[in-house]
Amino acid sequence: MTTVLLIDDHELIRQGLAGAFAQDDRFEVVGQAGSVADGLAQVARLTPDVVVTDVRLPDGSGLDVVRTLRKEDKRIGLVVLTMYAGDEQLFAAMDAGASAFVGKDAPTSTVVSAAKQASVAPLTFTCTGLAEAMMRRMRSGVPRLTDRERQVLDLLAEGHGVSQIAARLYLSESTAKSHIGRIYDKLGAANRAQALVTAMRMGLIADVTPPG
Repeated sequence: MTTVLLIDDHELIRQGLAGAFAQDDRFEVVGQAGSVADGLAQVARLTPDVVVTDVRLPDGSGLDVVRTLRKEDKRIGLVVLTMYAGDEQLFAAMDAGASAFVGKDAPTSTVVSAAKQASVAPLTFTCTGLAEAMMRRMRSGVPRLTDRERQVLDLLAEGHGVSQIAARLYLSESTAKSHIGRIYDKLGAANRAQALVTAMRMGLIADVTPPG
């Protein structure tokens, strides 16, 4: 029996996924969570074989869950769900250490199949359209951001300043400024506004949250 933990802030989605897993007697959903903090706490308590997490959560990103758990355990299966299944989101999940990446518009059976693969080969990465995404990246000239630079860019898009970014990522302000500077250089931007507009056009971020 493969145990599964579901992390999504929408109860309807969690229940739908739980129902899909319940139809396969090889799986047991042992817990559900609606936030990063609750998800990590339940993983520590329940030690599931597979975690299925949404990207957008109230207190952070599902990719934070993936990064944390992958550092702690190479054997756990990590499936990422997202409404924004673009190329950069795909590569961000892969770089974070996910086992699979699935768009929320996919059938629940696809999530179950991804969990099956993740449970037996957690360090591989599966995603529909991965080969095509790799080809697009090679042709597009989109700059390659590091995992940390992606985190900083996401926080910039959410309207956070340097001090807030430093605090959220446990960095010094000078280090946060250095990351921001490298992002500007890679995007060919002179300031925050230009960087965010360019990042949106390149598909590096889905949207921008106005400050305040």
